[in-house]
Amino acid sequence: MNDSKRKILDAASALFLAGGTAALSVRAIAAHAGVSTIGIYSHFQGKQGILDALYIEGFSAVIEALAVDELADSARERVLLASRRYLDTAEAYEPHYGLIFGKLDDSYQPCEEARIVAAAGFARLTDLVGDLLAADASVESKSDVALQVWALIHGFVGLKNHAVAELVDMRCWKERAMEAVEMLVDGIISRRVQSGSKA
Repeated sequence: MNDSKRKILDAASALFLAGGTAALSVRAIAAHAGVSTIGIYSHFQGKQGILDALYIEGFSAVIEALAVDELADSARERVLLASRRYLDTAEAYEPHYGLIFGKLDDSYQPCEEARIVAAAGFARLTDLVGDLLAADASVESKSDVALQVWALIHGFVGLKNHAVAELVDMRCWKERAMEAVEMLVDGIISRRVQSGSKA
């Protein structure tokens, strides 16, 4: 990615973090990035293209965070490592995360390419978490446990980024999140063992 594109995306990220999609006019992005509005249109075809690029970049980072197959030996260790990396990614890519999972107005709907990348992210998580189940577990079962893990992790990220963070001590939010994920993962494994399944 060339410097101008990176400046534009960084400017859009900062503006989005400060004011959501309403803050992302082409003029505001151009001024913040130090480029012309023509430059925005030539690189991204406008606001929609910038949002799509941020959306894709955010989900690509999530997919990369979940790439732990070679980094841990057991399914349990892989899910825990991926969860920790997901939390780190959510923090490092806070504007992207807000765009992907925050409440958006109707002015932005992800393009087809962005939706495909998002689906690939959930598919990757489903494969990863599904390995905690029996080898013959259904796709629905794998998807369900993936959703449970994702919802738990997302809940902690959401609380950390929300005003409620001022009401409770969120200094150790990642450690608390990981304790909760570990309990959930161990519960999933325990249910599998109790049912007599072997993964």
